[in-house]
Amino acid sequence: MVALRLGDTVPDFTQASNMGDISFYEWAGDSWVVLFSHPADYTPVCTTELGEVSKLKPEFDQRNVKVIALSVDGVDSHQGWIGDINETQNTTVNYPILADENQKVSDLYDMIHPNANAKVTVRTVFVIDPDKKLRLTITYPPSTGRNFEEILRVIDSLQLTDKYSVATPVNWKEGDDVVVAPSIPTEEAKQKFPKGVTEIKPYLRMTPQPDK
Repeated sequence: MVALRLGDTVPDFTQASNMGDISFYEWAGDSWVVLFSHPADYTPVCTTELGEVSKLKPEFDQRNVKVIALSVDGVDSHQGWIGDINETQNTTVNYPILADENQKVSDLYDMIHPNANAKVTVRTVFVIDPDKKLRLTITYPPSTGRNFEEILRVIDSLQLTDKYSVATPVNWKEGDDVVVAPSIPTEEAKQKFPKGVTEIKPYLRMTPQPDK
């Protein structure tokens, strides 16, 4: 199996979920997608994660991002567990959870790392753009819950840098200054970014976020 790498076109699939069968490309449409795997149903860390994603769904919606989770447990198990998530996390699960009992999607996306645990998926996050290109992967061990605020931050960066000739520096968040792409000469950058360009070094130039 060849692991997916950034820039690869992600594979399509059809798989059952708590919201019916999902044909992935059709379901994704023209949206960005966050696909994230979790080790199993009725596990404590996952319960907190799926609850948090439900609460953050308006933030994902605002960015034209659809969210979809995956576990190697079945639909009936998912439905029972969703009741627990809603109760304990004070939310309502409002997105699909794939029931990957045959591990088809897990294998397609290389979500099972045998040296960690051959029976469960690791906590991998895939950010996929509207062209079905893989733009980000983050893989956590099963014992560590993810930071979905960080995932939103990365999506903000990807969407911004796709639109403008900029990059985002360390710890950047929405509204902060950004880095001018090194390929743009400084004089051209001053025309391109009328809010101003600060040259710290010839290769390190900052400008206010262009769309603010």
